[in-house]
Amino acid sequence: MHTYLHIHFNKTIKKILNNNTLNMVLIAISGGQDSMCLIQLMEDFKKNYQNIYSINIEYIYIDHQWKKDSKSQIQHLINFIKNKQSSISIYQIKYITASELTARYLRYKTLINHALKHKHMTILTAHSQTDKIETFFQQLMRGTSIDGATSLSNCRNIHKQLKIFRPLIDINRVDINWFCRKFYLPIWSDITNYDNNINRNRLRNEFIPYLRKYFMQNLEHQINTFLETCNIDNEYIKQNTIKLYLISRHKNNIALNYSLIKKQHIAIQARALQLFFLSSSKCIFK
Repeated sequence: MHTYLHIHFNKTIKKILNNNTLNMVLIAISGGQDSMCLIQLMEDFKKNYQNIYSINIEYIYIDHQWKKDSKSQIQHLINFIKNKQSSISIYQIKYITASELTARYLRYKTLINHALKHKHMTILTAHSQTDKIETFFQQLMRGTSIDGATSLSNCRNIHKQLKIFRPLIDINRVDINWFCRKFYLPIWSDITNYDNNINRNRLRNEFIPYLRKYFMQNLEHQINTFLETCNIDNEYIKQNTIKLYLISRHKNNIALNYSLIKKQHIAIQARALQLFFLSSSKCIFK
């Protein structure tokens, strides 16, 4: 397999495996094209590099019970994963909610609990470049900071023992769709994606196409470039914040050196205080 996506994905996964001690990987999926693409790429990687990398893979699907055909979709996924000779765990969220934020909280809570219970050290998701751009617009309309704008990144620590990686985050949905058609992957059409009462769907189906048509044809590329620059800036600010916090905190008491904090830029001051309050609350309620 030598498609562009195979080359990009294999390079990304090799980097992850070489920089982290991994033997158990949990892959969060749905029945959509992004997930099917991730499954195919992961199974091809496992097949071609099994003599070099020894990793155990488990897939996980979380059903929010939003769809009338959810049971059929679950069976479809089970059959597809079994055909790949891999294992899959299915969870059903009993608390049905229309809130995207609540659903996201419940989904990640389930993912983390399952990963820790079964000793997975890494979670992979099928988020693509399109998801990153949609998340950017959602966060922007909520009045986000640079942290929120770049929240959907390549890698993130979601627990002291757990990391989440998004190996498709720089791949756009057009390339993923081409890949799925080339390998005849059985995509399950999700009817909830066409419900424009859901904010993300309205962004995807109306707002972004409008901007692309009337303002900028290469909209996704330009925003992705902007977000990459923001991410670099954000990492620089984070590193300086941590350095300031480490040199200004008191060795014995829960306190900061005010004179050192005051000399810094307001952006660093605010972040250092946030880090201080977060660390202090953990110490107090430990």
